[in-house]
This record gives sequence, structure tokens and C-alpha cells, in this order.
Amino acid sequence: MVCRLPQLSAMQLDHSGAARTAVAAGTTVVVRTGKTAWAGRTTRTGKAAGTRKTAGAREAIIVLNPGLQTCSDCDMITAIDKKQLINRRRKRDMSKILLINGSSKKQGCTYTALREVEQELQNEGLETELYQLGKEPVRDCTACGACRKLGKCVYNDDCINELIETAGESAGFVFGTPVYYAHPSGRILSVLDRVFYAGGKAFAFKPGAAVASARRAGTTASLDVLNKYFTIARMPVVSSNYWNMVHGNTPEEVRQDLEGLQIMRGIGRNMAWLVNCIEAGKQAGIGYPPVEEKIATNFIH
Repeated sequence: MVCRLPQLSAMQLDHSGAARTAVAAGTTVVVRTGKTAWAGRTTRTGKAAGTRKTAGAREAIIVLNPGLQTCSDCDMITAIDKKQLINRRRKRDMSKILLINGSSKKQGCTYTALREVEQELQNEGLETELYQLGKEPVRDCTACGACRKLGKCVYNDDCINELIETAGESAGFVFGTPVYYAHPSGRILSVLDRVFYAGGKAFAFKPGAAVASARRAGTTASLDVLNKYFTIARMPVVSSNYWNMVHGNTPEEVRQDLEGLQIMRGIGRNMAWLVNCIEAGKQAGIGYPPVEEKIATNFIH
């Protein structure tokens, strides 16, 4: 059973029969209710006049009046201080998932697939940003090496440094591409080559998923290319119940690929689960694994 703020009372909070813990007046608490959050203040009678927040919200803030108690067993209400509240808000902001559409078409087949993933992520309570690479030209990496000193790409006339900054604020990633001659679009390859080379630290240990869209074939070869960005950056790879692809020559045809859409929803759910598990691990004191100094093998001698 999940505690809900509307008509919230000490009796209802004690639904488990466990011992109750009194909360002092004016204590700030976080209330988690799955995919929906409620916000409000308790009344003199010990009940809360709650109002529904945006669907997908993960936390809501209320202030408890004297006499209202929490159920110590359900863990739905947790007293926190101001410092902890700030930290929780920062962690909540880090739960954004960045989806990148590697197609020049703003609302084509790849977009349709990514939107299915995005909607499921939002249903799971995560914030999302769907970034359109669009039709503007993006240069390839020139291997100048300036990013090693600058910490960013030396070229500031396109989206690369903006994406690196956004990646640093994100908790996971979904890269989508159409299939061109059995490989990902040149556009997304140019972007990923540069953002991973110049800003790889922004991606490390964060989950990633690749999505490919094609009329018929070339999807597995394209997914293989995109997945290599994840594995070289120490990123967990998010899968579904089949390979991460949809088929169709138009958005309408993609929507008829019911299995493909189910695969996309699975990506969203699995991504949300993994992001939440990583966050729970951090709160339990489990940090990222140690990183060894890179060993570069020379195959010539």
C-alpha cells in the first residue's frame, strides 16, 4: 500500500500496524508516491489538503503540523533537514535522461521510436530531453587534440560543447539513428566521435541505449557501432526484450510495428530501473568502481 496525501491522517499512515514515530511541528518531509506526487499542508485536524502535481514527479514537499505521525514501516515519509533537502533536489535534477535524434528529420521514424522510449521514461517518473541534431552541418573530429588541454572541443560553432554540458547534467542516454547504407547516420557519428573524445567523463558509468530505425535491414550493424561508444566509456548498456530497433519507411509505418514499439517501451522501463538502482546504490554508500590507469598495447612490437 502506498501513502497518499489527500485525506492523509495518522490512522491512515499507520496502515501497516507498525510503531509510529512522531514528527515535530514544521518538519520538512519528502513524500514519494510512485509515479504521482502530491503536495499540500496538514490541517488542524491532522489531515492534508493535497493537490496533484505534474504527472511523473518523484517528490513532493509538505509541512507536518503537531500531532501527525508517520508510519515507520512503509518508508513513504522521511523527515529531512534543509541540507538533505537541497541534496535530494540536486539528485532529482540528475535524473534527466538525454535522448539524441541522429536523423535530420525532426519528426520522422527515428523520432517516433525515441518518443515511445521518452514517454515510458516519463511514466516512470524521470525527466527527459529529446535533442534534435537537425539539418545544420556538423564537422568531423579533426584529431587536433586541443580538447585534452581545454576540456572541451576547440570548435564552438556547432552543438558539441552544448551537448557535453548537457551530458554532464544527465543520468542516462538514448541515441537514435536512421540506417544509411547499413550504418548509423554520418551526422550522429560525427557528433558522438567529438562529444565522447572531448567530454567522455560526462558519460562514464551512466546507462546508455542505442536505437536504430530502418525500412528493412542494417539495424544490427548500426546498433553495433553505437554500442561501442558505451562500452569504451564504462557505461552500462540498456537492452529490452529484443534488439533495439523499429521498422518502417514512415512514422505511420513505425507505429504499426507493434513489437518494435514494445521494445522501445522496454528500453524506457529498463533505463529507469537502472538509473534508480544506481542512485539507490549511491545513497547506500556504493560509489563507482575504481578505474585503473589505461594500458595501451602495441601490436607492432
